[in-house]
Amino acid sequence: MTGEETKFRQVGIIGMGYVGLTLAAAMARRGYEVHGVDTQPALLESLSNGRPHIFEPGVEDVFQEWVGRRIFLSHDLPDSGVDAAIICVSTPVGESGREPYLLNLAAAAEHIGKRCAPGTLVVVRSTVPVGATRSVVLPKLAEAWGSARLVMAPERTIQGQALRELVELPQVVGGLDDESLRLGLELFGGLSAQLVPVSTLETAELVKLVNNCHTDVIYSFGNEVARLTERLGLDPLEVIRATNADYPRPDICKPGYVGGGCLSKDPYLLLSAAEQAGYVPRLIKSARGVNEDLPVHVAERVIEMMGEPEGKRLLVLGWAYKGWPPTDDMRGTPIASMMPGFTEAGVQVLGHDPLVDGDVIRRYGGTPVDVEAGFASADAVLVITDHPEYRRLDVGRLLPGSGVRLVYDSWRVLSESDVTGHGVRYAALGYEPEVA
Repeated sequence: MTGEETKFRQVGIIGMGYVGLTLAAAMARRGYEVHGVDTQPALLESLSNGRPHIFEPGVEDVFQEWVGRRIFLSHDLPDSGVDAAIICVSTPVGESGREPYLLNLAAAAEHIGKRCAPGTLVVVRSTVPVGATRSVVLPKLAEAWGSARLVMAPERTIQGQALRELVELPQVVGGLDDESLRLGLELFGGLSAQLVPVSTLETAELVKLVNNCHTDVIYSFGNEVARLTERLGLDPLEVIRATNADYPRPDICKPGYVGGGCLSKDPYLLLSAAEQAGYVPRLIKSARGVNEDLPVHVAERVIEMMGEPEGKRLLVLGWAYKGWPPTDDMRGTPIASMMPGFTEAGVQVLGHDPLVDGDVIRRYGGTPVDVEAGFASADAVLVITDHPEYRRLDVGRLLPGSGVRLVYDSWRVLSESDVTGHGVRYAALGYEPEVA
């Protein structure tokens, strides 16, 4: 690949998690030959049989059509290399200290250096702290090749809409130098409808972090309102509806849990980079604290409202981190923060989720049940997600004859009047009306 004659045909994607999987499907649909790389044998086998391990609308159809034709899976990039190698590995933060773990990033760069030629365009798509593309990836490539063509092009899709957003959302691209930027724009020009070139690798890194931290802050304000209305005996949804009604300022978000692989991690990536630069972003840090405390607080409120909780059964509806758009992703799920409180209180947790497998529910400490069996045997119900299936629940049919005395409807997807009409207490985030 040299000069203006560059044409990308073969792309390698290192890391077949959510980011890599959806990008592989999107690029295969656009005609690229995609070589997906991962270290997990079971994952590779499943994908090679056209069975994605992650739920995302449209992805399974693409894999079933194109595996073995445009999509190839392996532990390694092909011996002949690829035109572009895209790093999509996980960049988690530690449980204690929340420091970024970047060894996967370094290992991916080292693998590319060994399997590809110096002319290969290397793309970092993983979310990383500001400066990591230059300080972690570039040295590995320079060690192998002497120089590198390197860009940062962050992923910014939402789960449930990834294949559409990969082609519709503006794609931000930052390059190591002018040639790298030109090549990065050419590569993503074959995928995205709109390109946004930025001046440096670091600018592109910060764009992704700013996007997600801003979202985290917005959501935290709605949760602060809910914590306030809970104490004042008011309805947060009434307050927010009236606040937003035809008012020409930014809308206030409804209260809700804030999880997922990005929003529960990216603020810490930004905080790490900021603190290294000598600044602590207090608003971002506080917002993350508010959102992380919410599920713990809800668990405490549910336990208290259950009266004497020891030995009682709680049906939890929704184990993925969100219900709409539907997903089976457990990263940042509220139930992980709630379970220690339920366990300590002696509550037996029954679990249901339309997409999360029963074995996963067991691993988190719950007993899988169907909805009807859960209502029939539970003393209380906690709705965690707003999955469409829960919006359709007929509580007027499920409650009669059950022992349920409390329904905590986090997202207000059930009919309050249907619940209270059967003598059952109804509560929600920031909303705890007096029992009649």
